[in-house]
Amino acid sequence: MSAPVIHPSAYVDDGAVVGDGTRIWHFCHVNPGAVIGAGCSLGQNVVVMGGTRIGNNVKIQNNVSIYEGVELEDDVFCGPSMVFTNVVNPRSHVSRKHEYRRTLVQRGASIGANATVVCGATLGAYCFIGAGAVVTKDVLPYALMAGVPARRIGWMCQCGEKLPAGESPTCGACGAGYSINAGICTPAKGGKAHE
Repeated sequence: MSAPVIHPSAYVDDGAVVGDGTRIWHFCHVNPGAVIGAGCSLGQNVVVMGGTRIGNNVKIQNNVSIYEGVELEDDVFCGPSMVFTNVVNPRSHVSRKHEYRRTLVQRGASIGANATVVCGATLGAYCFIGAGAVVTKDVLPYALMAGVPARRIGWMCQCGEKLPAGESPTCGACGAGYSINAGICTPAKGGKAHE
């Protein structure tokens, strides 16, 4: 893989780690102590604070700030202007740096444009957060979430298509099979799997 590509208007501070093939676009700022994996794309005006970890092949669209305490696993998508937080009760006149809460976004999750993720939540693998949703609690893997506050309105395939209703749905786009049992969605055993 090739070396990172960093636009001349972006700042990548000493002490930040940027993986091979990652592209950092206009007006970004990557702070010391941030770790960004290989093959990522950071759109215009993205800020990555120290103490954050971003996996491989992560796409972060324009105007997103990755605050201390946020971890994005491989293949995560963050839509334009979506928001992470790291304190639940901020006050300008009260320092709460010792109260940062961890937010974990697991592999393959997608977060839509203008969505907000309140700190302390874990977003499960391959979940899909709809545009404008406000996530206030943990999200199950493969869950399709929408609304304020966000509620599960269905299940999503790894390929990004909504699964049909039922206990054993098959994705109409790619043919992958799933099992829904006790409110949990998992890939079907022995079924077609994504590579």
